[in-house]
Amino acid sequence: MALLEIENLHVSYGSVEVLHGISLHVDEGEIVTLLGANGAGKSTTLLSISRLVNPREGRITFDGKNLLDYESYQVVGLGVAQSPEGRRVFGTMTVQENLMLGAFQVHSETIKQNTLEWIFQLFPRLLERRSQMAGTLSGGEQQMLAMGRALMSNPKLLMLDEPSMGLAPILVEQIFDIIEKLNEAGTTILLVEQNAQAALAIADKAYVLETGKIILSGTGAELARSEQVKKAYLGG
Repeated sequence: MALLEIENLHVSYGSVEVLHGISLHVDEGEIVTLLGANGAGKSTTLLSISRLVNPREGRITFDGKNLLDYESYQVVGLGVAQSPEGRRVFGTMTVQENLMLGAFQVHSETIKQNTLEWIFQLFPRLLERRSQMAGTLSGGEQQMLAMGRALMSNPKLLMLDEPSMGLAPILVEQIFDIIEKLNEAGTTILLVEQNAQAALAIADKAYVLETGKIILSGTGAELARSEQVKKAYLGG
């Protein structure tokens, strides 16, 4: 069953149309990846779902609700969370303070504490650094923090925007292991990623965006075998 459905989505920045009527769906329990070059419209798609960008036309349905009827803070309450491109942690706040910000919609202290403990199990490095200022963390630690902060709201759908960007190969491997663990624990994931090989290896389904249009879709395995994808994203 589709947890998220996007139909005929058009998004413009001023007079420039960035998304030209894209449609896609994410079923419950899936990892779905969006591939495409810089400027293809991947981040704009996520920002539209989060309601940080207003579509000109189209429909976004999540868990049976039309997201265009909601404000961005309400979308978090419905069960959608995003870890943004470039991490965007609050540098002058501690690791724990950053994490607790992600739980602003959670009213039960018990649930907050249980979720915090679960995130510290998932990212032991964050437990070691819980009192440290987020701005002093390494790039990999900041990425873990951005993901942990998004997870504090216990989302049904976790959207990850370029989680491996700028990370050393060993850290990329760790991040993708964690994405798979989260998915196995029941979180549906929509992943925007430049590392096409790693993304397709874990994706149930994938879409390729080119200049605001979906030009290819299929299972992760199908797209990994596609000559078009190989040439454009997999180095041959």
